[in-house]
Amino acid sequence: MQSNFQTNLNNIKAKIIHIGDGLLKANTLITEALTDCNQEKFQEARSHIKNINSKADDIDNTIIKVLALYTPEARDLRQVIAYLKITNELSRACSNTRSFIRGFTDVCKDLEVSTINEYAVPMQTSTVKAIKLTLSMLECEDEEEIQEIYNDVLIEENKTDDLYEMVERNLSLQADGSNAFEKFHKMLRALRKSGKIASRAISIANLLVYAKVGGNFHN
Repeated sequence: MQSNFQTNLNNIKAKIIHIGDGLLKANTLITEALTDCNQEKFQEARSHIKNINSKADDIDNTIIKVLALYTPEARDLRQVIAYLKITNELSRACSNTRSFIRGFTDVCKDLEVSTINEYAVPMQTSTVKAIKLTLSMLECEDEEEIQEIYNDVLIEENKTDDLYEMVERNLSLQADGSNAFEKFHKMLRALRKSGKIASRAISIANLLVYAKVGGNFHN
């Protein structure tokens, strides 16, 4: 029979996974919406990340109660503290996702499909992979596998950085007029949000390594 502490911890993890799944679904829909600027899919993506702050607050309040009631030690304490920080990262990732949707829908119709396929889709694809890999770490208990998954998340996050630098460089060369410059600037600003979502994923992966393997917090 599970202890009350473990039952509470499992409930907290389930709620975190629920938010993470919504984040993953939203970003997957964004990837699908990009190529034809599908407004319905962009709006559907939004629906998966509604009321995140209240959900995160609910998790945080539960965590504070668990800390007060059970005073966990060692690995249990690391896990609870990691979950407390993860809710903040998820909230920020969802906020970045909303900003990305808002920014890209403003400019999507003005961009050529080839430009979107060359830059936006690969970058968003890596972001989705980073989120998916990070969520898989929540259910993983093997320390070596956790480290391997973390490395895979890091690869995808680095890809988004590299792709953004390529986009920034190449679009700057293409922007030979004021109208084009404004259009490409809006696209870059939106894509920067996609990169920040991947950054949030690697932050969560760092916390899960800390929770399940130990050591210090990674920056």
